Amino acid sequence: MNLHKHARLTPRGRALLVERILVQGLRIEEAAHAAGVSVRTAYKWLKRYREEGPAGLVDRSSRPQTCPHATPPAIVAQVLEQRRSRRTYRQIAQRLPVAPSTIARLLRRAGLHRLAELEPALPQNRYEYARPGQLLHLDIKKLGRIGSPGHRVTGDRS
Repeated sequence: MNLHKHARLTPRGRALLVERILVQGLRIEEAAHAAGVSVRTAYKWLKRYREEGPAGLVDRSSRPQTCPHATPPAIVAQVLEQRRSRRTYRQIAQRLPVAPSTIARLLRRAGLHRLAELEPALPQNRYEYARPGQLLHLDIKKLGRIGSPGHRVTGDRS
């Protein structure tokens, strides 16, 4: 974790706080005052130390572990299935109880937000022959029929 420059307690400072309380015998209020934090914060770090040991004094992520209003996995699977059958966002939203904006977010996360990403491009049509000259190529382009030369050649503009 990145500590900001005004952080009161680093993991080392938390260990010192807990040591002052448990080893040196200071009251929690005195140790909190010495560390420059509130009594409630001191109780929090002491509780974590008692429950988890030294590992409890390390920084944790503030990201939530669960999201109660997240789209259920069953609906996400249905959205992806509908998209793989080449349905648009609006068509999926009409069939399922999900907003088009949510569908767009789910499909972008899954990498299916563009139709080109649904199916791989077809391979180029190539011919392979064992020997050179097996494939005969004919040009069958119709050429213009020239009956007589024009005025540029004859000089006659009549």
